[in-house]
Amino acid sequence: MRKALVIVSALLLVAFAVQFVLAAVGGFTRPAGDDAYALHSVNGMAVIPILTVLTAVFAALAKAPGKIVGLAILPIGLVVLQPLIAMLAEASTDASGVSTPLGLTIGGLHALNGIIAVHVVVGVHRAARQLAAPVPAGAARLVTREGEPA
Repeated sequence: MRKALVIVSALLLVAFAVQFVLAAVGGFTRPAGDDAYALHSVNGMAVIPILTVLTAVFAALAKAPGKIVGLAILPIGLVVLQPLIAMLAEASTDASGVSTPLGLTIGGLHALNGIIAVHVVVGVHRAARQLAAPVPAGAARLVTREGEPA
């Protein structure tokens, strides 16, 4: 299970990297239409949530420490927050549909939230790799109870 956690968390990290690329593709598509961010939306609303849930499930099944399981669950909330931030940014346009400083600031929070999610996933992946690494024979602690021979 621990190797599966490493693999799924690596796939999640790749999906986040692809998400930033797809955001750039949408931003540089000309003429910019409603479908410029279609791949960004599909990846962010389907692929990333599925991989995030799988990462959290594998962390629990791998009997990872609670901190790692909690970190694996955290991106779920951050991913759910992303479309809400995007909708709020879109709703903060003026009457003619032109971006406002408030809307652009909120849009920036969308990117910042994505960066935070990536940072969390990097931490989960590092922890998963450490958890899956074999323990050297000399590093194992011998635990004995009082009165028992060592």
